[in-house]
Amino acid sequence: NYLCFMKDMFAAGTDTISTLLEWAMSELLRHPRALKKLQEEVRRITPRKAIVDEHDVEKMEYLKAVIKETLRLHPPLPLLVFRESREDVKISGYDIAARTQVVTNAWAIQRDPLFWEEPNEFYPERFLTSTVDFKGHDFQLIPFGSGR
Repeated sequence: NYLCFMKDMFAAGTDTISTLLEWAMSELLRHPRALKKLQEEVRRITPRKAIVDEHDVEKMEYLKAVIKETLRLHPPLPLLVFRESREDVKISGYDIAARTQVVTNAWAIQRDPLFWEEPNEFYPERFLTSTVDFKGHDFQLIPFGSGR
C-alpha cells in the first residue's frame, strides 16, 4: 500500500506541473507581448547562462506572475475536494443542511468579476502589484485548495 500511495503522489505532482506548463505555453503563444516580456526578464537575470537555477527564479517577478495567472485561469483541480457540512448553515442566502455534500468550484471563483478585473483575460501584470498568492490564504486564488 505504501508503494502505491507513493506512486499516486508522484504521478499527481508531475501531472499538475505538466498541465501548468502546457497552459502557460499556450497562453504565452496566444499573447506575444507577455512572451516577449518574459523572455526579456529571463535574459536580463541570466545573461549568457546555460542553466537557470532556483536563485535566478526567485528574482523573476514576471515569471511568478505568469505562473499565478496561468493557475488562476487554468486550475489543475477546477473542482476541489468534496466536503460535508457539519451543521445547518446559510451561505449567501442559500440554506445548506447538515451532512450536505459541498464542492468548491475553483474555476468559477478564480474568474469571478467581483474579485478580478477582466477575469477571462490572460493578464499576468495583475499579480505584479498584488499580494494574492495561491498558498491557500487568499480565497480568490485557490488552484490547489485552501486546506481544511
